[in-house]
Amino acid sequence: MTLDASTAIALTGAGLRFGPAAAPVMALSDLTLTLAERRIGIVGRNGSGKSSLLRLMAGLVAPTSGTVRVAGLDPARDRKAMLAELGILFQNPDHQILFPTVGEELAFGLRQMGRSEAEAKAAVRALLAAEGRSHWETAATHTLSGGQRHYLCLLAILLMAPRTILLDEPFAGLDLPTQVRLSRRLAALPQRLITITHDPAAVAACDRVIWLEAGRVRADGPATATLSAFTAEMARLGEQDADTALPR
Repeated sequence: MTLDASTAIALTGAGLRFGPAAAPVMALSDLTLTLAERRIGIVGRNGSGKSSLLRLMAGLVAPTSGTVRVAGLDPARDRKAMLAELGILFQNPDHQILFPTVGEELAFGLRQMGRSEAEAKAAVRALLAAEGRSHWETAATHTLSGGQRHYLCLLAILLMAPRTILLDEPFAGLDLPTQVRLSRRLAALPQRLITITHDPAAVAACDRVIWLEAGRVRADGPATATLSAFTAEMARLGEQDADTALPR
């Protein structure tokens, strides 16, 4: 799988605001980034704009200013083309799973890409066999544990073989053995992984880490330097009684 500048996610002056024009809430402001590295982390506090950035990159929302391009395509407009370019692993698998059985859930993305029902079923069975999970095919998705549902969502993405996968807090809510298994599986993937998290440990091995603060880039560079600055600032804020103000 080729990962280079031609497959990158490029934001140019990208901004995202919500609410009425008279009193807009700026979720993201004037972001210009080219995300081409194989492993990228995006960190920040709650409300810093991480989730808004994920939605923007995925094309779930369009920028209110500037542009977003994935492999040269507009993700908010070219939804079908994005199937081969971009996958998203959401924090909560129940926000992602649509079908009653594992086999149906895994086949859905392939059918969306134009594969026949027979081709999709064969690909699903081959993947489950390779993963040692052939017995999952007819299982009801609601009977899987939280960790198993999370893994099912990852398998659905891998069947579609996108070049880039967006990971939204991929280890949140998982027990330690499940975290270890998922971490090992993710590390072996050839895809570009962009991990969005508030946990520095989750992105410590990334090639590049971006720190978002109030919808803007506070720092951007090698993981060690960016995370050192981020954790120091989070420790400083933790020493303050900083959560007394009510939101507007």
